Amino acid sequence: MSQMYIARELWAFMRERKKFWMLPMLVVLVAIGGLLIFAQGSVLAPLIYTIF
Repeated sequence: MSQMYIARELWAFMRERKKFWMLPMLVVLVAIGGLLIFAQGSVLAPLIYTIF
């Protein structure tokens, strides 16, 4: 299953059910997840892990 397929299905769900309030939450979750994955192998890892 490709990631574009999942994103397209999620967008179709939000558009159909008028759940656009979910979009900011999803963006924040993806940003935090990306930050944690990026920091996993860097020198910033101890700093970021203390924040969360």
